[in-house]
Amino acid sequence: MLTLPIKRKWFDMILSGEKKEEYRDIKPYYTSRFENELDFCQFFFGEDCLIIILRNGYSKNSPYIKVRCTLTKGYGKEKWGAETGKKYYILEIVEIMEVGNNGWYYSKNKKTYEYREWS
Repeated sequence: MLTLPIKRKWFDMILSGEKKEEYRDIKPYYTSRFENELDFCQFFFGEDCLIIILRNGYSKNSPYIKVRCTLTKGYGKEKWGAETGKKYYILEIVEIMEVGNNGWYYSKNKKTYEYREWS
């Protein structure tokens, strides 16, 4: 499973459902990782999907979101952090599978994820 770091702003937007895509530069580093993950998912699940951990920070205790997504290449949306006229790998988030660490919880009443400060 591939783990990618993500800034808090984008993490919160994905968690709230506002942001539906995450972008990565088209570089050999990501090409090899995405190809390996696609091969894994195709072999075990029989579908062209990626299962990715988006982690806000580098610590093992940082908040994370485990997502199932599809991969394409294209131009991203500026409001979601993409530069105008630049092509990216686009990870389209299909499903949030799991949320963990540091106070995140799923509110069944509001049907959304929320952050709770513990005192």
